[in-house]
Amino acid sequence: MTNLIPRREFLKSAGAAFSLAALGPVVSAAELTSASAKKRPIKKGIMYATIGFKGSVLEKFKAIKQAGFDGVEPMSHMNQDEVMKAFDETGLKAASVCCSTHWDKPLSHPSAEVREAGLTGLKVALRDARRYGASSVLLVPGVVNDMVSYDDCWKRSIAEIRKVIPVAEDLGVKIAIEDVWNKFIMKPEQAASYLDEINSPSVGWHFDVGNVIKFNAPELWIPVLGKRILKLHIKEYSKAKGFGVQFFEGDNNWPAIMKALDEVGYASWGISEMPGEQTRDSATLKSFSERMDRIFAS
Repeated sequence: MTNLIPRREFLKSAGAAFSLAALGPVVSAAELTSASAKKRPIKKGIMYATIGFKGSVLEKFKAIKQAGFDGVEPMSHMNQDEVMKAFDETGLKAASVCCSTHWDKPLSHPSAEVREAGLTGLKVALRDARRYGASSVLLVPGVVNDMVSYDDCWKRSIAEIRKVIPVAEDLGVKIAIEDVWNKFIMKPEQAASYLDEINSPSVGWHFDVGNVIKFNAPELWIPVLGKRILKLHIKEYSKAKGFGVQFFEGDNNWPAIMKALDEVGYASWGISEMPGEQTRDSATLKSFSERMDRIFAS
């Protein structure tokens, strides 16, 4: 026997269904994005050095704020007062500070004098971070080349980092080692071993998602490093075209990366580091910011 629905209830249900059908695509997309954003408390930042247009620190910070970012990663050795004024006036937060001396004065250099200069630069970066309210400093620990073997880079950089750990502890700022194309630490297990040998809660990892694709998938690094990931660099990479591609046009498997981050409970900053031509004016900066939102909702 067929179940009969009273006409009034049928019309009410049908009307509601029609309304949902009419609004469904818009509402559901917004709800899905909102739900994903709530699940992932990752704050959206951008590396100051990658902004592709000219202007004062304050002008750039204002554009970053208007584009929808939560924070900025300044370089070290900038004018602290100028940077602080820009933070105060825009309400942006310091996502991290990038040490600006680690390439020219690497902690792995054969010269003790150069290593000392690199250590001094790292100390400046730590003090900058303390002033800005950033919780970590990005550090490239060393470079393997014709003068420096992998083993030399490992031993020298660890010895130098240990010297500055008391400064980091006093300032309440952590040192975050970044994976880069320096012929050093190309596997997640190597990264974990490096941190194990340093053996300090003041030293963790600044995981660059794009840099590791050349060697292995980013989602394989995340469970190995786990809670020791202090910050993220969000970067796209194409094995065919390199870094000169937009987000979602490279080889990053963003859903897999986000899932891996969820599983380790990552809840800090996601900081973009992409070529400046992708943020060459306010319009492209806004589009760039929206693409990052899509990444975090993947």
